[in-house]
Amino acid sequence: MSEPVVVAELVRSEFVEGHHRGSVVALGPDGAVDWMVGAVGEPILARSCLKPLQAVAMVRQGLDLPSDLLALACASHSGEPFHLDGVRRILATAGLDEAALQTPPDYPLDAEERDAVLRAGGGPTSLQMNCSGKHAAMLATCVHNGWGTDDYLSPDHPLQRAIRSTVEELTGEPSEIAVDGCGAPVLSCSLTGLATAFRRLAVAEDGPEHLVADAIRQHPELVSGTRRDDRALLVAIPGAIGKLGAEACYAVALADGRAFALKIDDGTDRARPVVMAAALVRAGVDEEPGVDGEAVRRTGEAPLLGGGRQVGAVRAVL
Repeated sequence: MSEPVVVAELVRSEFVEGHHRGSVVALGPDGAVDWMVGAVGEPILARSCLKPLQAVAMVRQGLDLPSDLLALACASHSGEPFHLDGVRRILATAGLDEAALQTPPDYPLDAEERDAVLRAGGGPTSLQMNCSGKHAAMLATCVHNGWGTDDYLSPDHPLQRAIRSTVEELTGEPSEIAVDGCGAPVLSCSLTGLATAFRRLAVAEDGPEHLVADAIRQHPELVSGTRRDDRALLVAIPGAIGKLGAEACYAVALADGRAFALKIDDGTDRARPVVMAAALVRAGVDEEPGVDGEAVRRTGEAPLLGGGRQVGAVRAVL
């Protein structure tokens, strides 16, 4: 078995004080592995990186949402007002309200939105939890098909069986089941399988895969949030789709079929955008026509402070 390798280092005042280990795979336009480091063939829990694949499964089962709400179904949202309004809209299409959500109560993912809730005297709610768009879409899919909504998170529920079948088809791999942070089933796959699945969405010209990919392209702020690095990256690269996940998972695919997937082994999120930006720069994406190369590179900046000023950075080692 291969193992994660050093993919980023912490450099403070030119002193290397630590490392992040991980794995990265890059696929070429034809879907073949272009380069890789670490354990790209070993199964991981891809966490919220799977949300676009789960959305494909739901569209296949009859979920019919406008593009903005389909993007929200793929989201780990920041909890901004437009996100919460969108979740309510998804639920309303099925005649439901937020009481039907089985997401654990939480504060908004975005620090500014969380602070606003606290200043207003609010507390954690299921609506604010970053996976509520996915859960709302799951509920709407259940209502469309006449399936029960009380047990929609059970791995044996028809919805979850359909999701597992779709994820296995798109990744080309069998999966194991665990419980995600939001309570929904989460499936395993390798980083190569994850990149393969995102590539299939990115190059699709029709069908549910195309609908989901197009929703992500049109509404990156709904997939994440207005102040997030993943949104900035998608805005900078025309035609790109991408999704991050907990424990520092990340997948990005380009319109020409190139795809990238990574996992930081210790789950530290600060290294995630640094390594993805480096992978894209290694592929020359930042120099391509139409791409905002400066913005791509900026998503990979992770300064280390000393005395209130920058004295170092988290730097990729690829």
